[in-house]
Amino acid sequence: MPQIAPYGTWTSPLDASAVAEAGIRLGQVRAGEAGLYWEEMRPAEGGRTVLVHRARDGSVSDVTPDGFNVRTQVHEYGGGSCCLYGDTVFFSNWTDQRLYRQGPGAGPVAITPEPDAPRGLRYADGVVTADGSTIVCVRERHAGEVVNEIVAVPTDGSHEPEVLVGGHDFFSTPRLSPDGSRLAWLAWDHPNMPWDGTRVYVGRFDRLSVTDLVEVAGGDRVSVFQPTWSPDGVLHFVADPTGWWNLHRLGADGAAEVLHDVQAEFGLPQWQFAMSTFAFLDDDSIACSFVQDGSTRLGVLGPDGLRVITDDLVIGASVAVSDGRIAVVAATARESSAVMLIDADSGGREVVRRPSKLDIEDASVSVAEPIAFPTSGRQTAHAFFYAPRSATCTGPGDDRPPLLVFTHGGPTGSVSPSLNASIQFWTTRGFAVVDVNYGGSTGYGRAYRERLEGNWGIVDVQDSVAAVRYLVERGDVDPDRVAIRGGSAGGFTTLAALAFTEGVFRAGANYYGVSDLAGLAADTHKFESRYLDSLVGPYPQRKDLYEARAPVEHADRITCPVVTFQGLEDAIVPPSQSERIVEALRSRAIPCAYVTYEGEQHGFRKAENVAHSLGAELSFYGQVFGFEPAGDGPVLQVENLR
Repeated sequence: MPQIAPYGTWTSPLDASAVAEAGIRLGQVRAGEAGLYWEEMRPAEGGRTVLVHRARDGSVSDVTPDGFNVRTQVHEYGGGSCCLYGDTVFFSNWTDQRLYRQGPGAGPVAITPEPDAPRGLRYADGVVTADGSTIVCVRERHAGEVVNEIVAVPTDGSHEPEVLVGGHDFFSTPRLSPDGSRLAWLAWDHPNMPWDGTRVYVGRFDRLSVTDLVEVAGGDRVSVFQPTWSPDGVLHFVADPTGWWNLHRLGADGAAEVLHDVQAEFGLPQWQFAMSTFAFLDDDSIACSFVQDGSTRLGVLGPDGLRVITDDLVIGASVAVSDGRIAVVAATARESSAVMLIDADSGGREVVRRPSKLDIEDASVSVAEPIAFPTSGRQTAHAFFYAPRSATCTGPGDDRPPLLVFTHGGPTGSVSPSLNASIQFWTTRGFAVVDVNYGGSTGYGRAYRERLEGNWGIVDVQDSVAAVRYLVERGDVDPDRVAIRGGSAGGFTTLAALAFTEGVFRAGANYYGVSDLAGLAADTHKFESRYLDSLVGPYPQRKDLYEARAPVEHADRITCPVVTFQGLEDAIVPPSQSERIVEALRSRAIPCAYVTYEGEQHGFRKAENVAHSLGAELSFYGQVFGFEPAGDGPVLQVENLR
């Protein structure tokens, strides 16, 4: 018989350290001649990313040795940190951002020059030529002005990289045709982000030069994702001219042809390099993941149409083909992320590696409930609701649980219903959680994504409030104990919700969020330096909007307690953003706390910091809502709390 206990005080099988240890992130999976490769970001190793290999005999081993961190800093968000040639790997090392070659049984050897400035030359998204002599990849040069270009890097390090393509603000996805004679790539320019509009180019390639460049698809208002050559040399890609990211190919006449016209998203917002949602099984069949009505599916697209083979997996941003099977990183509502091989005919799956497994019985797992609810402008918004759940505890019969509103980053991004240790940390303690895919999120078509254009700080806040009202009206949660939390762009939404709504939220947790929009427009990295043009308006022409939307400019309207967490090496949302909002709250004696972490960038990677921030946040809610959390977590010192 479960013990009756106040919500928030339940004894949980998950302490903050267990959540941190379960936070191993699986990166992109790659199929090579020597087997399957993938990346693992390990909080217990200081957030180091390791390249892991499963050989054809089934044995699994780390490739990169201690002292190396497979992570590129191009665009700050990275991705595409390694590429393969036979049983040799090439990777970008975090410490110096140089490219390294590592053959079987050998240690890493640098093949790019030492930059004049630390981390001044960065590489990503590479592909090796058929003869193994050259890597074609994106390079980002930091020497005053930041310059992005596509370069050719000799794999033996015998000479400096040669510039192949330049002239645009950004490049990604350089890909060689099967015969090596043509190179395709994506390019885009400010103020566009890659989900706004990109262009596909194709040129003739001869190892040290690219000639006869032709633009073949895309545009200022068409987003193209993942140009990929089929085995017989036909260029395929995902594009959204109809308002949905659908699969296309380049026809014999040079025009783009849609392969399957459906209201579903086969593409993703390209925050990182080398993201993939499709791969070729053969000349006629394509393995592909897609999102429809907020749910992820894996299918095979062939001459007879699209055949769905799984609908219970949440597929990550990585799809490959290995020996006829589909290699993915995937999770379910009850199982954490794993590298899997899936049979394209039967859907049968083999778990290659699940590095983190939550020590939690099934009766304590809260499974996401997809909800759609009315919001402003007679629109509908989307979220996933998680009710409190415990095998050992239950709440008082006449009580309702506190609610945590999760606001995701991006803001162009989305959340999924996969098992999330951070969410289960709360639900097993008696909190309800609503994870909001506010207007502007991906997975619901371009029109939904564009709801946020010019409306950041408005639509996302309105949808978060609408989610609360919907759940209160259903009787699921206590309207007097609602908190909102989020990181990065989600931190901005959190602060904006606290500043611009009244009586909805009683507390907020801001993780490295934006507080000063004008400050961010003036002080952020190149990739996002014009992002606010579409989300708010051009700066400084619309300085009035930046001031009207900035939480720090309206901190006098924040009346509830706020805790802020910040990494001190964050180049995306600098610490000054957190410092300004904290000082504004302190000056008015608003209950607040400010927690900083040395050595952390944008998003915490070290296990001790992940665990501490989660435990401190729980302590914060306990003090604000008047309950004593179970366990021995840290006690946060909240200023001005009476």
